[in-house]
Amino acid sequence: MHLHSHMHNEAGLAAYLPEQKRKKVRLILASIVVPLAILTVLGMIYLWPNTMVDKRPVVSVGSEIVSGTISQIGALNEYGTNDVQMILKGHEVAVPLSVPAEIVANGLEVGDKVQAIFSASAVGSGVPYLFYDFERQIPLTLLGCIYFLAVLLVAGRKGLAAMIGLFTSLAVVAFFMLPALLAGSSPFLVVIVGAMAMMFSSIYFAHGVSIRTTTAILGTFAGLVITGLTAWFTIGQANLTGTLNEASVVLFAQFPQLSLQQILLAGMLLAGLGALNDVTITQVSTVWELHAANRQVSRSKLIKQGMIVGRDHIASTVYTLAFAYIGTALPLLLAASLLDRGFIDLLLVGEIAEEIVRTLVASIGLVLAIPLTTVIAAVLAPVSPARNEE
Repeated sequence: MHLHSHMHNEAGLAAYLPEQKRKKVRLILASIVVPLAILTVLGMIYLWPNTMVDKRPVVSVGSEIVSGTISQIGALNEYGTNDVQMILKGHEVAVPLSVPAEIVANGLEVGDKVQAIFSASAVGSGVPYLFYDFERQIPLTLLGCIYFLAVLLVAGRKGLAAMIGLFTSLAVVAFFMLPALLAGSSPFLVVIVGAMAMMFSSIYFAHGVSIRTTTAILGTFAGLVITGLTAWFTIGQANLTGTLNEASVVLFAQFPQLSLQQILLAGMLLAGLGALNDVTITQVSTVWELHAANRQVSRSKLIKQGMIVGRDHIASTVYTLAFAYIGTALPLLLAASLLDRGFIDLLLVGEIAEEIVRTLVASIGLVLAIPLTTVIAAVLAPVSPARNEE
């Protein structure tokens, strides 16, 4: 009887200790993450723009944007243009439309829905309608619906939660980051605070609040810090100014107080955030599942096994980032390669150097975030339940 009671007490103590450890770990993690979350909220409140930025009209006074359908595309004439006709929305008579030759040669077809700028002052010239853009509401809406359904069908409720996190992150960009940047707040502070808000929303919405997901938060935060410091140092040493594209010139013309170099730094931080979220949550899940498969594995063995997957992840993610940036900058690369200069000199051109630095900075943050996340996960996995026990 006494032996049975003693064994029962030992079993109860053994069941209690892991839960006691989990509570201790939760308190430690909360002491780190909760202050970060509070600082993020306070930062958003402090940096929230109090004034509205004066926005420029899309078209000049006396002009308006109208919609129509392309009804005819003529052959190229001696002036290097095409005779293009458009039927205005709600009308039956075709009117001439001035369209740049490169647009005609790269996608304009009869039946296309387009927008044009009508200038009353140009009526006497014979072509008062200038091509503005294509109507894209229907195809983009359709593509968005297909994407949403694909995520929902494959990932179920977790996919829906991830979509909510994505929309929340986009709302942070649209309603906080862009207005705050235009209002003149420090770009670096705005993006750090915005990135933190996006990190919390995307990870916690998609994967819930647990020791596992909080571990991914810590790994992502560490990666952000590394990315930010590396970007700050490299931008200064490489003399990257952020002034080498048309959008930057327009911004500086209207907001001369805006630091385009800091905008470049902020963009590099944001560029790596999505990939950071991906690798950290995947690495944490890998370590947790490895531990669930073998509860007796040591932490050092868990780190070693986790890094086998982590190294593969590093390799695939690095070239994924590189390919993504090359694809985005392909027109720039083609235009720059037309100049008679060596390959190394080509890579040192300002616009291309920015893309190279962007890729390398994001990759460094990713590469170093993976072992950091793996170590943290290996320490915490033994005191946290497996997925099927949560």
